[in-house]
Amino acid sequence: MNIPSIFWFIPAAAVIALLLAWVFYRAMKREDEGTPRMREIAGHVRRGAMAYLRQQYKVVAIVFVVLALFFAYLAYGAGVQNPWVPFAFLTGGFFSGLAGYFGMKTATYASARTANAARQSLDRGLKVAFRSGAVMGLVVVGLGLLDISFWYIILERFVEVSGPQKLVVMTTTMLTFGMGASTQALFARVGGGIYTKAADVGADLVGKVEAGIPEDDPRNPATIADNVGDNVGDVAGMGADLYESYCGSILATAALGAAAFASADGMAMQLRAVLAPMLIAAVGIVLSIIGIFLVRTKEGATMRELLRSLGVGVNFSSLLIAGATFGILYLLGIENWIGLSFSVITGLLAGIIIGQATEYYTSHSYKPTQKIAGSAQTGPATVIIAGIGSGMISTAVPVLTIGVAIILAYLCAIGFDMENMMAPMNMSLGLYGIGIAGVGMLSTLGITLATDAYGPVADNAGGIAEMSGLGEEVRNRTDALDSLGNTTAATGKGFAIGSAALTALALMASYIEKVKEVGVAEVTFNDFSLMNPLVLTGLFIGACLPFVFAALTMNSVGRAAQSVVLEVRRQFREITGLMEGKADPDYARCVDLCTKASLKEMVLPTVIAVVTPIVVGMVLGYKGVVGLLAGATVTGFLMAIYMANAGGAWDNAKKYIEAGNFGGKGSECHKAGVIGDTVGDPFKDTSGPAINILIKLLSMVSIVFAGLIVNYSLL
Repeated sequence: MNIPSIFWFIPAAAVIALLLAWVFYRAMKREDEGTPRMREIAGHVRRGAMAYLRQQYKVVAIVFVVLALFFAYLAYGAGVQNPWVPFAFLTGGFFSGLAGYFGMKTATYASARTANAARQSLDRGLKVAFRSGAVMGLVVVGLGLLDISFWYIILERFVEVSGPQKLVVMTTTMLTFGMGASTQALFARVGGGIYTKAADVGADLVGKVEAGIPEDDPRNPATIADNVGDNVGDVAGMGADLYESYCGSILATAALGAAAFASADGMAMQLRAVLAPMLIAAVGIVLSIIGIFLVRTKEGATMRELLRSLGVGVNFSSLLIAGATFGILYLLGIENWIGLSFSVITGLLAGIIIGQATEYYTSHSYKPTQKIAGSAQTGPATVIIAGIGSGMISTAVPVLTIGVAIILAYLCAIGFDMENMMAPMNMSLGLYGIGIAGVGMLSTLGITLATDAYGPVADNAGGIAEMSGLGEEVRNRTDALDSLGNTTAATGKGFAIGSAALTALALMASYIEKVKEVGVAEVTFNDFSLMNPLVLTGLFIGACLPFVFAALTMNSVGRAAQSVVLEVRRQFREITGLMEGKADPDYARCVDLCTKASLKEMVLPTVIAVVTPIVVGMVLGYKGVVGLLAGATVTGFLMAIYMANAGGAWDNAKKYIEAGNFGGKGSECHKAGVIGDTVGDPFKDTSGPAINILIKLLSMVSIVFAGLIVNYSLL
């Protein structure tokens, strides 16, 4: 085996991440779960979440078996597929699902413990919730790098191709397990998003608006389903989502590095280019762990102070990784190591800027969200108008940031050789620079995902505090943690979407390399010209796809929410003594309704995402597919940012009113804010986050089916 000794640091870092995740998990389990009532409620949520996940994985398993058999036919029957693809596809899906499962299991145990810790102090509650979120972050990066390391070792041993082409075959094969991860992630995001928002909308509309009872009131039959939904959508779904982003960025960059240096005299450099993104990710794990231990706050902290507490950990990790990158690439002896190091830093800075812009447009500490709250004085219509406007304008900074990052990463990688910018070798190096910028953006995932997964834990803690009657002081602390979670969740979504744009571009380049590998000897610029009708047609189809996808998922939430609304109304009407607190609602009925609706509704959007690039490719050929990927990436990026930020702003505008502004809880402004929040729920937690998976899944499917498309397309 020709594996350099430095490679073994990669699986070692993965094991360190998983061991520390286990340590954090055990420490969380040792915390007191609180009163008998708190334990009872937490038990309901835990059982509901696990029951849903078991049902979802049954459906997903059937889909995966069918697809794996199809891949096996293409590989061993038709001979147009790499023979390793069926196995790589299955492992990608398995590890993605496993990451979601571990994260959700942790979150369901952590919520009551966070609420109980908040009885002692705000800092105590923050630490329990954040360290629980860190389990998800560390599990995702640990399993991701472990899967990558496993496949590298296997393929290095068994791929029989010799010379520089061996690493090209290895990296393009490894990319295919990204399709398994993306498919699982889309099921998790769409299914979990439909579940959580159906329950949330049903609970809010009937409970807060119609009945006038507080959020998370134990009399509301949909409260348990709402808390279950936070876990299946925002923890399991987000974990699977960022697992495939993380793996996709590393593997796409490795594939581009293998292609850029695929010459007989550049084999040593080729190996270094393949290992570089893996090593940056591995060092990022270790440095993210340091940042996790820096997160703390003080009693009575404001929203800005809480955000600063989390920012200390994230920014410190980012600075350490920026410095470490120079050392990694220098020690590797990679060509133009200084330029590529700056490409990585470009990605890191882009991630921070997008996060800060998202925070500005979604946190109620800033004017955009405060203005949305102020618009509630004239009713729900103006709240919705203001939220849509704020969401649309919020796309400007991320788009400009990604645009500048792409150009800078490209130029840094080619040493600012402006005269020969589009020369073939410079193009290969430049695209590698863009890919490694995406790796840089995701290198802090261990801690950035911790800040994201923290959100639903804090949200559930607030619900448990309310239902358990822990008192106003504790509820104020959990409300502060929850508001922080709304902002960090929105920031995490912005971060995930930004990384998706860079990753999708790298994957598109990898797709073109795959097309060359499977039989198209000469690929020219004219093949992808906008004047080419095949490309242009694909572009329009791709641009339309995020809109169709968002419509399907939004409508799914609407249908599922209707059934929950009717059920909650029925229970309020028919269960004697429920509103007086003398009888218990039927929580299980709402949980069951949400489970059945989400499992039914999640299949069609996911199937469309998988089938569309295959159909377009079979009709329009590989040129049409490139147009499809370009169109979907551009409009998908904009749609995802707009929907995530608008939804986050509506949610925090409601929270701002609930804090005592514009009449506070129970006022007409509050009712208008709740309606805005219910519109924003599927925006930020279902459609928006799922779109960033969509644009990567399209690329993954295209890469996997490149052989079929090249050999059998009509045009």
